[in-house]
Amino acid sequence: MKITYPLHATHFVDRSFSGLAYRLSRHITGYLFLIPAIIVFGLVAWYPIVRAFQMSFQEVSLLGESKNVGFENYELIEKDPARKVLFENSLEFASWSILLGYAVPVVVAILVREMRFGKGFFRIVYFLPSVVPVSIAVIVWRFIYDPDAGVLNELLKLFGIKGQLWLYDVKLAKPSIVAVMTWGTFGTTTLIYLSSLLDIPTELYEAAELDGASPLMRIRHITLPHLAPVMSLLFVIQILAVVQVFTEPYLFTKGGPGRETLTPVMHIYNRAFGRADMGYAAAWSVVLVIILMVFSSFYQLFNHRVAARQQN
Repeated sequence: MKITYPLHATHFVDRSFSGLAYRLSRHITGYLFLIPAIIVFGLVAWYPIVRAFQMSFQEVSLLGESKNVGFENYELIEKDPARKVLFENSLEFASWSILLGYAVPVVVAILVREMRFGKGFFRIVYFLPSVVPVSIAVIVWRFIYDPDAGVLNELLKLFGIKGQLWLYDVKLAKPSIVAVMTWGTFGTTTLIYLSSLLDIPTELYEAAELDGASPLMRIRHITLPHLAPVMSLLFVIQILAVVQVFTEPYLFTKGGPGRETLTPVMHIYNRAFGRADMGYAAAWSVVLVIILMVFSSFYQLFNHRVAARQQN
């Protein structure tokens, strides 16, 4: 007769611990190489986030000791007269970015993919704006947008159209800035789309072409369905980037005319370094991070539900 003994919880703990120790010992060299990178990432990325959250509850003094003020900085945000303008500007910037810039990289990538000759040349051409520093691009576009002798107004005059005050017009300032942002970043986005298009088997296009499918039909039934996941991801990234935009509005208009191009990040910059109100600026930063996290979470939830319905 064989005698069996009951297994205790410590037996499973010992086995799981030994298995974990074994896996760690196998990859110990890789983890040792990762430690410096993790430390640097923590100091550069996570420490500022934690410090900003801490400062948002303080009246920060750069020379003396900071004083805890509780939720006073967050209460001041509710009373800030610029709060409504900032959110409206962010929404308008995002809308213009989707209208002017979201489809441009997709169209360019598809056109390059459909080309029979000269693909390498056009890949270089559309990527060139991405390597131009933003400050240099702003100087060049200032000359283009110049209301007196700008290239754009001179072109309009050739067609009998009156010149515009591009960066000084309330209605044109935002789309003018978004156009420059699109010009500077669409090369990188197009490269991502083009890389995704290269994963599509050529046989699909050849079979569709033999079946008599036109280029538009091939794009509709083969190209766009394949690009849908990448387009969804880049849509979120674009919205997050536009809401946090700072460099272009600051260099072009300093938030003007009036407050038409004032963004949340520019407001944070002005309060932190213009008025030395670090605690209030940190509170704005925390609020902005929370809003963007909520938006990302809801969008991902919506995306998963849509994908699940399509599979069913």
